[in-house]
Amino acid sequence: MREEGVVPDKVAMVTVVFACAKLGAMHKARIIDDYIQRKKFQLDVILGTAMIDMYAKCGCVESAREIFDRMEEKNVISWSAMIAAYGYHGQGRKALDLFRMMLSSGMLPDKITLASLLYACSHAGLVEEGLRFFSSMWEDYSVRTDVKHYTCVVDLLGRAGRLDEAFKLIKSMTIEKDEGLWGAFLGACRTHKDVVLAEKAATSLLELQSQNPGHYVLLSNIYANAGRWEDVAKIRDLMSQRRLKKTPGWTWIEVDNKSHQFSVGDTTHPRSKEIYEMLKSLSNKLELVGYVPDTNFVLHDVDEELKIGILYTHSEKLAIAFGLIATPEHTSIRIIKNLRVCGDCHTFCKLVSEIAGRVIIVRDANRFHHFKEGACSCGDYCCLATGIRDDIPGNPDENAVYLDPFLPYT
Repeated sequence: MREEGVVPDKVAMVTVVFACAKLGAMHKARIIDDYIQRKKFQLDVILGTAMIDMYAKCGCVESAREIFDRMEEKNVISWSAMIAAYGYHGQGRKALDLFRMMLSSGMLPDKITLASLLYACSHAGLVEEGLRFFSSMWEDYSVRTDVKHYTCVVDLLGRAGRLDEAFKLIKSMTIEKDEGLWGAFLGACRTHKDVVLAEKAATSLLELQSQNPGHYVLLSNIYANAGRWEDVAKIRDLMSQRRLKKTPGWTWIEVDNKSHQFSVGDTTHPRSKEIYEMLKSLSNKLELVGYVPDTNFVLHDVDEELKIGILYTHSEKLAIAFGLIATPEHTSIRIIKNLRVCGDCHTFCKLVSEIAGRVIIVRDANRFHHFKEGACSCGDYCCLATGIRDDIPGNPDENAVYLDPFLPYT
């Protein structure tokens, strides 16, 4: 557009900002931000809110807050965007503080604001706070609860292991239930290994979406975790009969303004030899600090050695190894995963951040994780529900994301 001599207007810039948010490409986000400042575009509620969303989805919630603070005028969507940003970065307390600031400014929340707030509570383990907001939505803010609010609360209770309360809440609902609600509950049943309730949730899910392979895979993973391999085989046979295929797992990393993509066991990258040498070096160092691969996250009836080999080549680990060899020391490594990060990769990222002295920022299908000096921003609370993965090529993988982490803006 610029090469053609056409000068972008605000609408064009908002569209480009939105594209950067979808990509999660920090380098491009910085370039766009610099261009907006050079051309002196007004940071109004439309462009400013889009930029808050962009920086948050690129993994830099601090830059999102800087944009928010620079905005002279804010509407309810601007406030909601910043609350949502804190939510999917696991900073629930900051989301609550910002909500109080919003009320103090005289701005009243809408249903999106409260959905974002409930989501933030869910991902920070703020159970009582979330339940209090949910129960007072109409009385305090004249906002009627819809299925997204119920979904957030089911997820809130489910992550905390309060499955019976979550199921009771679902049964008490007078509004129509959707696949997001049942999916959140099924995910919680998987996390806490409740096969009985999982089967009930899966039955409802398959009535709503019989052609979604993610539902079948999630139930299959639950059976596998319980050692019910015959049931696993039945589910996968059913998938074959209905011609349902998985969405393969991929991880992306941006280096020198170029995106590099990895799948499990990938050997196609030009620097694969160096990547696997780095992984071997990391493995030796991790063993010295007590890391043991958690083979519970490989849900196949195979021997332990093969399971360890599968874990060793998860796409996240390949991307991180590439980041370590392709970027300067002490710089942050940012990766994007199209599925959810398994618990073993979560542990791997924590330890690598410590031994390599790097900040590792992971955007998966559910939220952001910031790893620094051996700890994660989620406090290990959310890794309970990040999903058990099935990453062997040619087998079903978990491709369903039931709670939209970018709730108001996708």
